[in-house]
Amino acid sequence: MSAALLPKPQMRGLLARRMKFHLLGAFLVSMGSAVLYKFGVAEPRKQAYADFYRNYDPMKDFEAMKAAGVLESTQCKCW
Repeated sequence: MSAALLPKPQMRGLLARRMKFHLLGAFLVSMGSAVLYKFGVAEPRKQAYADFYRNYDPMKDFEAMKAAGVLESTQCKCW
């Protein structure tokens, strides 16, 4: 009596039907994470580098490192 009320299980095409759902979900998740990484990590990092090098003076930095003794090869004491 109760067997007539239950629907028959789908036996053919089950993998193909589930695969469409999972492929679509995987594609959406991967694209979403790529967009989040681009705008959450890559773009702020590029902006930080651009801001740093906008006013960067390499000679001033070189002189500061030379004065601190970091660059030993620039301090020749032989003359």
